[in-house]
Amino acid sequence: MEELNGVPQSLTLDDTDLNIIAALQKDGRVAFAQIAEQLGVSPGMIRQRYSRLADQGYLKVVAITNPLRMGYKTMAMIGIRADGSKLLAVAEKISKLDEVIYMVICSGRFDIFAEVICRDHEDLLRFITEELSTIDGVRESESFMHLKIIKEVYF
Repeated sequence: MEELNGVPQSLTLDDTDLNIIAALQKDGRVAFAQIAEQLGVSPGMIRQRYSRLADQGYLKVVAITNPLRMGYKTMAMIGIRADGSKLLAVAEKISKLDEVIYMVICSGRFDIFAEVICRDHEDLLRFITEELSTIDGVRESESFMHLKIIKEVYF
């Protein structure tokens, strides 16, 4: 089996692998025995496949919190323009900020999009003025406040 950075790499996923992933996407706590029953295979096979999928980086089962219940009342997507020669360094620094929960480097009007969660509007203002804007290489940012989440999928 071919390796990339010390991690074994599989070339293809079969239907069993895809069905295991689909079952865990619906409920990350579903019992292996239940998945096995649905697929007509042994729980041991599901356990073995799950381990392989996790080891190869195809899946990771995590707890997802509800930001509103955790005390965060403000969410925003922030489009960021960065100095071209500093783009990767800027992205690395932004990614380490506690408020950032999702970030991508992209093409188009903005170089980076960062989704952030903050306690309230004042906390978002503090984040933008005291943290984000002080990073060397950040030229400008534009904030888009989340008004309502209509769809949220973890794929």
